[in-house]
Amino acid sequence: MKYLWIVPVVFVAVLIPVAVLAGSASGFDGVVSSIESRYHVQATRIPFMGLVSLVARRATHEGVADVHVAEIENFSAPVDGDELNRMVSEKLGTGWERMIRETSRKGKEQTLIFVHPEGVRMGMFVVDLDGNEMDVVQVSVDPNHLNDQIGSYEHRHSNNDENESN
Repeated sequence: MKYLWIVPVVFVAVLIPVAVLAGSASGFDGVVSSIESRYHVQATRIPFMGLVSLVARRATHEGVADVHVAEIENFSAPVDGDELNRMVSEKLGTGWERMIRETSRKGKEQTLIFVHPEGVRMGMFVVDLDGNEMDVVQVSVDPNHLNDQIGSYEHRHSNNDENESN
C-alpha cells in the first residue's frame, strides 16, 4: 500500500509523451489535420484505403503502393498559397522537396506536389485545391516500373495511329 502512489506517476509519465506525439502528427495525417484546423473544414478519409492500397500494389506489380487519400468538399475559405506551401512543408518534415507549385490568379486553384526519395521508390505527396474541393494524396511509386508502363501505353498509341492512317 505504501507504494501505491507509483501507479499514477507511471501513468502520467507514459501519457505525456503519447499526448505530445499525437499533437505533433507529421506526414499525411499531420498535413490533413493542419488543413482541417486552419481552414475549419472536415476531411473525408477514403474508407478501406489499406485494401485499395494493397490492390493497387498488386495490380501495378509493385509500381504503386502505400496510397493515402483525403477529400475535403465545400472548401470555401480563401487560401494564401505561401501559407499553404509553408504548412505542408513543415508537416511533411525533412527529406520532402517541393517539385511543383501552381496557383491561379485568384487562388481558387492551387496544386502542390512534393517528392521524397525512398530507396529505389519515390514518395509523392499532392495537395490539389480546385474551386471548392481539396484533395490530399500520398503515394509511393517505383519510377522505373511506372516509366515502363507509360512506355507501353505510348507504344500502343503510336501503333493505333499507324493502323488508322492505313
